[in-house]
Amino acid sequence: MGSYFDGSQPGPFGGDPRASGRGQGASGGTPSGFLGLQTSSFTDFVASHSPGLLPGRVMPAAPADPDPRAPGSGFQAIRDLPHATTIVAAICDGGVVLAGDRRATAGNMIAKRDVEKVFRSDEFSGMGYAGTGSVGIEFVRLFQVELEHYEKMEGRSLSLEGKANRLAFMVRGNLGAAMQGLVVVPLFVGYDEDSAQGRIFSYDVAGGPCEEHRYYSIGSGSPFAQAALKKLYADGMSAANAVLACVQALYDAADDDSATGGPDLPRRIFPIVATITADGYRRLSDAEAGDVAGHVVRERMDRPDGPAARLR
Repeated sequence: MGSYFDGSQPGPFGGDPRASGRGQGASGGTPSGFLGLQTSSFTDFVASHSPGLLPGRVMPAAPADPDPRAPGSGFQAIRDLPHATTIVAAICDGGVVLAGDRRATAGNMIAKRDVEKVFRSDEFSGMGYAGTGSVGIEFVRLFQVELEHYEKMEGRSLSLEGKANRLAFMVRGNLGAAMQGLVVVPLFVGYDEDSAQGRIFSYDVAGGPCEEHRYYSIGSGSPFAQAALKKLYADGMSAANAVLACVQALYDAADDDSATGGPDLPRRIFPIVATITADGYRRLSDAEAGDVAGHVVRERMDRPDGPAARLR
């Protein structure tokens, strides 16, 4: 399958997204009603029948009710919804590492200490999200079903670029809600079976996908996490070293960003870390993540600012 920039795949940079995977019914005609849309996109299918079920589609309770997204409607509670940050990713030898902290905040309050922000998308890809937690979880679940639905309808899985493009189309569909405060920004990573290497894709609120190289971070703590990775990252580093670098970066983000949580040793709450290689998606166990986090914390006892980068 070609690149999402060359028009061979549906999405914001492809051809007409309405034509993606749709075909005629088994009888050769075009059935009407519920079975009238034969599409490989589960998102398109839901949008045609129950658009209110899609992430960020806030619908009025009745035709006479005001739109809760309208200015002055009193929908201020959106700002108090739990928000999640920070996600980091780094390409390693033979794959990619994805990691996220566990804190969710609501305004200046800690809403939850053990949120999960890193998820498996399919066998060779995963995603993390920053932004409104409830909408982010909907995005994750819908994207998982989207990939599974496509594979069942087409008999094969999407290319990694095709997956990134499908996610971009979903993010763009949430633009209206994002303008009202329900912002969700994903970070998508995966193992490209064609090139045998890990790849990272970032997004803006309008859905524009952009491939990142070496490492990347999203969320309120991302400037500090990326600054740490800039000094710690090395091309061709092993998966174990990439995991350590990502946890170090999350620690630095938590050190300077109040919305990012560091390792919580008394409660045994550690960053969620996953590796995606030719062997597939693998999430580190709590014991493994705890060992890495414990190592980072012990090092910080002697060097609070973290490892020093060599000048020569």
